[in-house]
Amino acid sequence: MSAVEDIGTRAASGHPWFGGQRVAPPAAAARTIREMLLHEIRDTGHPHQVLLPAAPLALPRASYAELFRVSAALLELVRRTALEAAPTTEGRLAAFAMPESEHQLFLDDQFTEERYAHCVARPDVVIGADGPRFLEFNVSGALGGPVESHSRMEVWRKLYADAQGRLPFSYEDPFAVRTAMFRDLAAELGVAPRVALLGDARDQGDLTRYFDVQVDHFNSHGLTARFFDPANLHEAWDCPPELRYPLGLRDFTIPDWLELGIDTAPVREALDHGVLLVGTQTSTFLSSKLTMGMLSEGRPWMTAAERALVERYLPWTRVLGHRWTNRGDRKVDLVPFAVAGRERLVLKESIGMSGKQVLIGREESPERWEAAVAAAAETGTSIVQEYVEPRTCRLAMIAEGAQETHDAEIAPVFGPLLFNGRPAGLFSRFFGDGTAGVVSLKGTYSSDNCVVAL
Repeated sequence: MSAVEDIGTRAASGHPWFGGQRVAPPAAAARTIREMLLHEIRDTGHPHQVLLPAAPLALPRASYAELFRVSAALLELVRRTALEAAPTTEGRLAAFAMPESEHQLFLDDQFTEERYAHCVARPDVVIGADGPRFLEFNVSGALGGPVESHSRMEVWRKLYADAQGRLPFSYEDPFAVRTAMFRDLAAELGVAPRVALLGDARDQGDLTRYFDVQVDHFNSHGLTARFFDPANLHEAWDCPPELRYPLGLRDFTIPDWLELGIDTAPVREALDHGVLLVGTQTSTFLSSKLTMGMLSEGRPWMTAAERALVERYLPWTRVLGHRWTNRGDRKVDLVPFAVAGRERLVLKESIGMSGKQVLIGREESPERWEAAVAAAAETGTSIVQEYVEPRTCRLAMIAEGAQETHDAEIAPVFGPLLFNGRPAGLFSRFFGDGTAGVVSLKGTYSSDNCVVAL
């Protein structure tokens, strides 16, 4: 049986963008596939999933490439929008109304701070009636996707490779591309290719394997790497010059560490002693959903082509406040418009993770929606965004305890990974039972998979 099968138009609510083919489940028993998936992702803090994929999610080559091409173009616009909000870090902190917790860990050298802010990025994309729509940009060394995608693909490679090691699909390995990124950064900066992976096991359920698998890949592919937590981070710089780690991956977020009571003072000390951690703290401005609102509304410096790109791929998004704005070819009073448009809008706080600060209007009562919009309008730190009704595709799934696979119609959220602007694998999250809503591995316990190109 061929690994690739035609599915035609069997997906009733699907979209031509998904194509008419998929990767069929491998010949292995459903129980074996599930055990392999669980084994590969074990001890990484990955949440338990009742429903697991039985095959990689596959896209036509053109659709796959479109996500990366547009992601790179939009990321550059996101970066410019965030940096031009104010000429200095202090001005941006005020413009974005950043909480005090985010007023730390900036480099004294603002050029370096800005240059390496967007090294690691992953937008969230759904497929609507008009194709891909980019809901937000996650710009952070701690974003989800690399470990999960690499782990899933390790299983699919074992199950689908022929005797010569050939696969019926193509993909990018996030670990390989990220290793190349650090090799390039070391050359660009003129430093030794020694990489510190900075995190804390408490952020991964007191398990270190999440970090260990990444360090192992670095060390076996031409870099010298080591995992550091705050307690031993001083060893990355307080040592003979030839043993120092001049580069690092900042695999944590300040909100997560605050919640866990983890002190960031050792990070400040490492930065002051020349350890460059990517992405830099300026990435918080790029990740802010206010940046998406500003970009959607248009900036004076944008060309006609850039405006057309934004109009095509971003849903209508506005920074919420007591003001007038444009909706199509008409002017609207934003707060009353948002209240009246509950069924068509989503409310998001500027900084949030795992979908915790998101309200989908159609899922809220009119009273609660109006109260939330009114409160958000006073702070000026939220956006309203057009709700995108996600289209679906077909994927084989394995339920816990099941002896056979089954087909499901899923509404995936795609996460194209970009490392230093290069495509680095395509992550996907979805509800395995076909439902829609706020999709998050740790927030709403969705399923996940890697995506391949046919």
